[in-house]
Amino acid sequence: MSRQLTREEAWELLQEYNKEPFHLRHGETVEGAMRYFARELGYGDEEEFWGNVGLLHDLDFELYPEEHCIKVQEIMKEKDLDERLIHAVASHGYGLVCDIEPEHEMEKVLFAVDELTGLIGAAALMRPSKSIRDMEVKSLKKKFKDKRFAAGCNRDVILSGAERLGWDLDTLLDRTLEAMKSDERND
Repeated sequence: MSRQLTREEAWELLQEYNKEPFHLRHGETVEGAMRYFARELGYGDEEEFWGNVGLLHDLDFELYPEEHCIKVQEIMKEKDLDERLIHAVASHGYGLVCDIEPEHEMEKVLFAVDELTGLIGAAALMRPSKSIRDMEVKSLKKKFKDKRFAAGCNRDVILSGAERLGWDLDTLLDRTLEAMKSDERND
C-alpha cells in the first residue's frame, strides 16, 4: 500500500537529497504557491498534498540533474510513496525531460508556476524593496518579455502552463504573484 507523506516527512525527504539553500528555498516557494492554489481552486482538503508536490517537485535535481524527473520516480517508488505524488512531481518536466503529461489541475498548476516563481523571485531582487509585496503585474510582465532577464526561466513553459490551465498570461502572472505574496515565508 503506497503512502502519503506529512509535511514534516516531505521536508526531511527533500533535505535528504538537497543541501543547497537555493534548492531548499525554491521547494518552499513552490510549496507555498501550491498551497495557495489548492485553497483558491477549491481543493482545500488536499492543501497538504498540493504543498508536498510543490515542496518535492525538484527532489532529484540537485543530485541527478541529468535524470531530473526520471530519478525522482525511482526514489519515490523505492520509498513506496503514493502514485499520485510520483505522477504529479514527474509531470512538471513534461516535454523537457520526461513524457508524463500534466493531467490533473494540480499538475497543470505546478507545471505553470515552477518556472514563474523563479522569474518572480529574480524580479523581486531587482526592486529597491527586494520584495514581491509591492510588485505589480505590469512590471512583472515587462521582466517576462525581456528574454535577457532571468534567462534561465523558460518562458515557453510558463506560456504553455497558462494555456493548459485555460488562463491568459496576465491571469497566471497575477494569480502566481498573489500566491507568493500570501506565503508568509516571503516576509
